[in-house]
Parts: sequence; structure tokens; C-alpha cells
Amino acid sequence: MSSKVALVFGGARGIGAAIAVRLARDGFDIALTYVSRPDSAGEIVAAIENAGRKAVAIKADSADPAAIRAAVAETVDRLGVLDAVVVNAGILRLGPVEQFSLEDLDLILDVNIRGVFLAIQAAAGQMRDGGRIITIGSNTAIRTGTPGGSVYAMTKAAVASMVRGVALDLAPRRITVNNVQPGPTETDMTATMVSRLKEIVPLKRVGEPGEIAALVSYLAGPESGYMTGASLTIDGGYVL
Repeated sequence: MSSKVALVFGGARGIGAAIAVRLARDGFDIALTYVSRPDSAGEIVAAIENAGRKAVAIKADSADPAAIRAAVAETVDRLGVLDAVVVNAGILRLGPVEQFSLEDLDLILDVNIRGVFLAIQAAAGQMRDGGRIITIGSNTAIRTGTPGGSVYAMTKAAVASMVRGVALDLAPRRITVNNVQPGPTETDMTATMVSRLKEIVPLKRVGEPGEIAALVSYLAGPESGYMTGASLTIDGGYVL
């Protein structure tokens, strides 16, 4: 298989790490960004290199526009023109509307909406025609489910809407743009909530990062070329 290049924003742990490893298995050389866990990023890079692909970890805060653009530039400089980009970086802030701080509001908007847009914008300019852009949203865009999640859900609904518009912008270049909306998934972020989450999912279990990565793999591959602007929910039936 000829070399392909993928950049995974937020690829050092959890779902993002599983995506980086899966895409490497699919034949991509991988760049991944991280903010606070260089150790985890290094472990993922080592795993990918041991499997025979190139990999690089780039420190880049998705709240920083300059860092986003620099991550794209460094990826292209070190690995080559982009074939796929996965925008997984995001943060979770919860709280009832009357108590939600302006500081938290600004931060979650900067990372979960502005950061996603800027990552797509920067990547599209360095991507081959026929490339793939995949965002990682959330099933909360459809169903918030619990009190305190209104702002987070709003950001994920914004991503789903953004994807539809960007898909039209990039369609002339045959670049597809799709959104994956996971439900409860077993990561370090949800480690203390797994037993409770199992009870509210119809399938009575939470998802595994590898299951999300498998869907991303399809969207990054040649067989998904006729799908664009879609939001695909993978949540064990939670939103039904």
C-alpha cells in the first residue's frame, strides 16, 4: 500500500489514540496532537512505529489558533500532504445554566467549535483532492439526556451543523466531511461512570474506543467516497 498521511487532533489517549492506531494499521503515517500528556503521546507513537508506520506527536492546544495551524504545517513538513484529518480534540464542561461560568463557556466554545473549524480550515488547504475530514462529535447533539449538559451539547450540535456546510464547500475537490457521534465510551474520562452509564444504554454496555475507531476507519477509506455531510451516531441505542 502506498503511503498516506493522517493527522489526528487529540490523538494521545482514549478514542483519539484508538483512531491513530487504527489508521496506522490501515496504511497511514500518523501525526497526532496532544496538550498535557506527552507520555501517552509517546506511547502511541512508539506503537505505530513498531507496527512499521511513521508517526509524530505534536504539542498543540486546540484553543490556540496559531498552534492548530502550526500542527498542520509540521505534519506536512515531516510526513507529506494530508490524505485524512480527524478532529477529535475537545473538552467537557458541565454545569446548570445559572451557574455556568463565562470562563468555562469561552473555553469550551474555543476548543469544541472554533478549534474544530480552524482545524478543518487549516487542513483543507494542505489536503489532496479526494481527501477525508472526520470530526468526532457526540450523541448529545441529538439528546442531552442529563441536566448540566446544555453547553456541551450545544457545541456538538454546532459541529454537526458545521459539517454539513463544510461538506458543500469542499465537494468540488471531492473531499468528504463527516461527523461521528459517539455515546458513552470507556475512556479515562468515563472510568468512574461506567457502571451507571451501562444502565441507561439499551444495549447495557458502553462503547469501546476501538469501535469508534472502526467507524472512522471506514470514513477515512475509499469505500466511503459517496458519503459526505453525514453525522453517524454510535451509542448503543441511547438516542432511540
